[in-house]
Amino acid sequence: MQFIKIILVALALIVNFTISQPAWASKDFTKGADYTEVTQEINQLLSVQTTPEQAGYTSEQLQARLTQLQAQKSIMETAKKRAQCLNETGKTLGVYANKGKKSPTQLYYLAAGKITDDDWDCDGIYLPAGSQVVLSPNAPVEELTEPIAVKFVDGTQSIAQTNPTTGAIEFNLTPAKVFKAGETNWLFPTLSQAEIDTQVPSKQLID
Repeated sequence: MQFIKIILVALALIVNFTISQPAWASKDFTKGADYTEVTQEINQLLSVQTTPEQAGYTSEQLQARLTQLQAQKSIMETAKKRAQCLNETGKTLGVYANKGKKSPTQLYYLAAGKITDDDWDCDGIYLPAGSQVVLSPNAPVEELTEPIAVKFVDGTQSIAQTNPTTGAIEFNLTPAKVFKAGETNWLFPTLSQAEIDTQVPSKQLID
């Protein structure tokens, strides 16, 4: 009887691992909306590569955009865990995050030196008016006259940091999109950085 119980338990485990994906298994980000959107734009740009002006680009701009999109596509094809945001700005950061089907994307607050837990998707970062930012490599420092949100694709391990020379916030990767108020359903509060610094960091984002 004991032997039969052991066999039954073993069979149950085999069936479980065969049919249901383990919780710790890597996520497939190629099935998400971000991957579909990026792939479609790549295909559209490739179709006008010889006539880039049809898409509103110069040849150099189109190639730069293709390179950026292909990098995003590669991230989603190779990422092993959910998107995370690491705050190395030295101040509190507003981040947009969600926990899959359990909660929609909302604005949370991430303390300096902290990274969001990989049970959450960190979709992007809120930057208030008055922020000094650099949004892409070789771009000049820009002072924001209104708040923006920068979005990263699924699986991105993004780092926001403050340049010690310029004092501007920079990112390790170029954001996939930049939103202004009214261009997304993400919340856009009117907050200064000083007001963000007074917010209590969102404990649920940290492992």
